[in-house]
Amino acid sequence: MFISNAYAQAAAGGDPTGGLMGMLPLILMFIVLWFLMIRPQMKRAKEHKAMVSALAKGDEVVTQGGIAGRVTQVGDNFLRIEIADNVNILVQNQAVATVLPKGTLKTL
Repeated sequence: MFISNAYAQAAAGGDPTGGLMGMLPLILMFIVLWFLMIRPQMKRAKEHKAMVSALAKGDEVVTQGGIAGRVTQVGDNFLRIEIADNVNILVQNQAVATVLPKGTLKTL
């Protein structure tokens, strides 16, 4: 009585590229994210893995905790590092942040 009937309207002709154009900003954001964040991080991880696998006895290293020392023993998962005369510590291989040039510890 007071409520009028509601009828469905006819569907308008859809744009065939409407779905693709709606997804285009999302695809572009993913591409930018890939080149600015994911790809450089993967490259850094690959370089760190190569550095850790190339460690040898006598290398001078700095750990992620900031401890500098000379590698005295290399194992599969752990390194023994001499940080002072007759003071050795055991750290994981992945804890090595950088490899220093030979002779750097003498100048410190």
